[in-house]
Amino acid sequence: MSPPVGVTENGTIRHNDSRGSLFEIGDSDLTRLLERQRPVNIERKRSFDERSFNELSISSPPRQFYRNSENSSRVFETFGSIHSPARSGISTPRSFSCVETHPIVAEAWVALQRSIVHFRGQPVGTIAALDHSTEELNYDQVFVRDFVPSALAFLMNGEPEIVKNFLHKTLRLQSWEKKVDNFTLGAGVMPASFKVLHDPVRDNETIIADFGECAIGRVAPVDSGFWWIILLRAYTRSTGDTSLAEKPEFQRGIKLILTLCLSEGFDTFPTLLCADGCSMIDRRMGVYGYPIEIQALFFMALRCALFLLKHDEEGKEFADRIVKRLHALSYHMRTYFWLDIRQLNDIYRYKTEEYSHTAVNKFNVMPDSLSDWVFDFMPKHGGYFIGNVSPARMDFRWFCLGNCIAILSSLATPEQSSAIMDLIESRWEELVGEMPLKICYPSMESHEWRIVTGCDPKNTSWSYHNGGSWPVLLWLLTAACIKSGRPQLARRAIELTETRLLKDQWPEYYDGKLGRYIGKQARKNQTWSIAGYLVAKMMLEDPSHLGMISLEEDRQMKPHIKRSASWVR
Repeated sequence: MSPPVGVTENGTIRHNDSRGSLFEIGDSDLTRLLERQRPVNIERKRSFDERSFNELSISSPPRQFYRNSENSSRVFETFGSIHSPARSGISTPRSFSCVETHPIVAEAWVALQRSIVHFRGQPVGTIAALDHSTEELNYDQVFVRDFVPSALAFLMNGEPEIVKNFLHKTLRLQSWEKKVDNFTLGAGVMPASFKVLHDPVRDNETIIADFGECAIGRVAPVDSGFWWIILLRAYTRSTGDTSLAEKPEFQRGIKLILTLCLSEGFDTFPTLLCADGCSMIDRRMGVYGYPIEIQALFFMALRCALFLLKHDEEGKEFADRIVKRLHALSYHMRTYFWLDIRQLNDIYRYKTEEYSHTAVNKFNVMPDSLSDWVFDFMPKHGGYFIGNVSPARMDFRWFCLGNCIAILSSLATPEQSSAIMDLIESRWEELVGEMPLKICYPSMESHEWRIVTGCDPKNTSWSYHNGGSWPVLLWLLTAACIKSGRPQLARRAIELTETRLLKDQWPEYYDGKLGRYIGKQARKNQTWSIAGYLVAKMMLEDPSHLGMISLEEDRQMKPHIKRSASWVR
């Protein structure tokens, strides 16, 4: 008889017998810090950058994030008393005046509060942008992926109610019939966004959802379901409330998503086959196939699902399927998507038309497809997960979100995480420049841009998804930096944003090789730019917040990979 199955707080399966856990978690100082539920108190005699994680001590009570600011008086007027330790609904922010912080933090909280959407008296999310100077399109809707940094900001500030309501509402929307023309989407598909409609005549409110049938390009969001699972775990870890995830409707919602992405078919790879425009890069950008962003989110969502699934018979069956997929996926990604100077040299010397299991060039990639920029971009010490791998094709572009999620989910090994940080530090001008952070690098130009994007005028060189700089990515960079032991890089990036973000009215993205110019079609007061800054700031001040969005390495999942030259100093 098989032993009962349990799940660790990191989202990994364990069998409750004397043989130990299936995925045994490392016992490092950082792991112990992340598993703590209470915030830490950072002594101010030395900067955080100069201190090791194991020097951080636990403190009470929780420290809230508004501190002495020239804008404090206006904030007090807006939100009333903010010194009460009791939860105050959405009356953010609350504060203990113990540490100086940048004055734009107060403005950011006010802007985030203005973006809140209510449904029948309850806060249910934040709209994409509050920019009335241009056509709204779908920027007046609540996007699943966009709300994640807002949700993390509210959780970190002790305001979980809006996150709970959002999870409930999007779960209800998942059960709707989803049709694009005459074709019905899979039952597990989560909406890309939803909108609250007010009827003043009937004094009624309704919700409409978009599953891709209204989206530009008519593409369903593959990432929404993954972000929903990741956020549900973050809520559970932050609040300690397991009852929400254990509800039958939530368990069913998780399993519907898993059924959709774990289905068997003709694919010979453990990665998830996707169309262009199915994620944050929601325009045609040549990321079809197996984009790194989706694979990293897929990996993280699977691990979070292990943490959330109940240990009943059906839950165990799903858990077993997840474990098998995680082993295959981690091996595939760490082996074939990873690029450093040694691997680059190996690809450069590939032979083609190899047959049998002994083939080295398993995807029949032509060495002539290597672009010149790759050789100049790759530092001696450093590496990254490339954008895509499929038959006869390797997309060598750097994609920020996928690499940061790879670190946070521990899809990247500790050595690979360190190499990714080495790359960012070595290529700071190219990837960070004057405004963090490049969504991808490099941009496509001239003939390549015309063919791949379909002459998309929004995705011209160094703009929007084509090499634009997105402030929202700051929170992901900060989380990855903290987990990798490089908080000084995050501090440097945050200081860059603080010189411009408020002055520029929180743009959606920036243009140019260095991110010097506000994007030509960028919305102002973009909510996830605001929330991304707040989350980065709070996480750097209190690294224990990282525990709600970070997973530690599963040693049993680590494949035997030839050590790279970039991992040895």
